[in-house]
Amino acid sequence: MQNTLLVGLSKQMVLERQMDVVSNNIANMNTNGYKADRSLFQEYLSSNAHEDNFASSDRRVSFVQDRATFHDFSQGPTEETKNPLDVAIDGNAFLVVQTPGGERYTREGSLQINNRGQLVTASGYQVLGTAGPITFQQTDHDVSIAADGNITVLEGTSRLDSIRGKLRLVSFAQAQRLLKEGSNLYAPGEGTQALPDTKAQIRQGFIEKSNVNSVVEMSRMIEITRTYTQIASLLQQQSDLHKSAIEKLADVPN
Repeated sequence: MQNTLLVGLSKQMVLERQMDVVSNNIANMNTNGYKADRSLFQEYLSSNAHEDNFASSDRRVSFVQDRATFHDFSQGPTEETKNPLDVAIDGNAFLVVQTPGGERYTREGSLQINNRGQLVTASGYQVLGTAGPITFQQTDHDVSIAADGNITVLEGTSRLDSIRGKLRLVSFAQAQRLLKEGSNLYAPGEGTQALPDTKAQIRQGFIEKSNVNSVVEMSRMIEITRTYTQIASLLQQQSDLHKSAIEKLADVPN
């Protein structure tokens, strides 16, 4: 194949991957605590033939290579809900939850109490405290969550606070290695270690929304679609030129 076709196809493959990333961001723009993904690209230089035939550097062909995606961990906007079990994290920390696959991490702070009195996420996973799962009594009321994550309640007719636990907040030195899973969870990646976070603060009665900017993402989607269409048109023109050249060569008398 000619270099024009190869370069165009390499760009289309990258655009297809970028469209997947943008589409996923748009699909989660209303997901609490969701962090957008971004794409990384790089130029890949290569000769179209043996290096002895094209020794000078100006003969190299520039391809597009899909290098990786990375997480945008910037803080999302917060929304006041006045629900005492809703929490938003100010800082880079994550809540720790228990799943069948082990400990996972999330920024989604829409918490609930299940029928066993356990503090869980909207997906039903146990939220872990510094001493393990956090459990409430049937007579507990007036739940209060302090900025440092301490959870207290009033029990029955008592006017004294009873402690039910402290939210376990962790952060990562290499957060980009975290792996996204379903239910807005992150799994530990290779070489990642959860470290206690004492700087982050909890805001009770608030929810952190998705950090996806819908206007920006829709603009990116339109730009990707247009670029893909333009490249497809360019490749079709190149193919037509190639076909025309072959037909004309075939008409040359022997």
